[in-house]
Amino acid sequence: MERARISARQLFMLAILFEHGSAMVIPLGVDAKQDVWLAILCGMVFGVGLLFVYYRLFTYYPNLPFTSYSQRIVGPFFGKVLALIYVLYFLYISARVLRDFGELLLTFAYPETPLFILNAVMMLTVMYAVYKGIEVIARASQLFFFSLYWILMLGFVLIIIAGEIDVRRLQPILEEGWPRIFHVVFTQTLYVPFGELVVFTMIFPYLQKEEKVWKAGFLALLLSGINLAMIMGMNVAVLGADIVSRSTFPLLNTIQEIRVANFLERLDVLFMIALIVGGFFKVGVFFYAGVIGVADLFALKQYQRLVYPLGISVLFLSLAIASNFAEHIKEGLRIVTIYMHVPLQMIIPIFLLLIAMVRHQKKERKGR
Repeated sequence: MERARISARQLFMLAILFEHGSAMVIPLGVDAKQDVWLAILCGMVFGVGLLFVYYRLFTYYPNLPFTSYSQRIVGPFFGKVLALIYVLYFLYISARVLRDFGELLLTFAYPETPLFILNAVMMLTVMYAVYKGIEVIARASQLFFFSLYWILMLGFVLIIIAGEIDVRRLQPILEEGWPRIFHVVFTQTLYVPFGELVVFTMIFPYLQKEEKVWKAGFLALLLSGINLAMIMGMNVAVLGADIVSRSTFPLLNTIQEIRVANFLERLDVLFMIALIVGGFFKVGVFFYAGVIGVADLFALKQYQRLVYPLGISVLFLSLAIASNFAEHIKEGLRIVTIYMHVPLQMIIPIFLLLIAMVRHQKKERKGR
């Protein structure tokens, strides 16, 4: 780990930008149709449970990242295997998110530009930030946090003024009952974006005041869940559930509907900037966790040496994971969720926490 410290406020803002990231772009939880907002809020509630698991693991090993304390919990061999799996997971998800935003730019702004060029520009920016360290990334989150919120609030107000919202499109509520909602929660909205906070197990040890980890993480998750529920609910209220379910990027389609006084329109470029900012922090956090995870696993003193080779690997992986965007989305929903998100965000952390609790209790008994 590098010698760095971040404040609870910086952690809060970084987590907010991370959570919004690609979740604002992709059609999140659209299988719940007009109840998508409810599926996101339920995912947030269960996400608090996962965050509590990550926090409890941190309290047992407050000075160590996940890749280190996993070795202490299950032993050097199995711990290193687990650490390697998580490092590969972090790097793979950073490549997936990079692909999301490359496709976004390709679709709405640069249709004639090769995807490689778009991904390369963003990845080079991420690599530079990661090379500078977590303090630089955290300070950058402070700079962009308020501008992102200002843009989102502006968009919400303009959509209301334009008269595009029809709340009848959000009815009937619970048309297919709670089973449909929970199916979407446990196949989609719990894991993206709330379960992805597992990556912060690599960042929690950098906090100046470790007792504020829970408060910062909980507030970030709560605010992100409410915001994302409002965004997806707004998408449905403007476009309708059927159009949102078929849309590749529903938020941008919603923003394109803004027309105020016959002159204020075509604001999608402004909001694309906000989306790219969120994407930068999401790719950056996953990539940073992967880089310091490799450095920790192989006991390297300077993680900076890994930034460029791993960054180039992530760049080419973002192009190789799918032949087109439809295949990329299908893979993310059906394969990544079942074989990556479920075990790595939920099952393994809970298993490690149970072992850590048992070992901690044994130490307390021996101490007595």
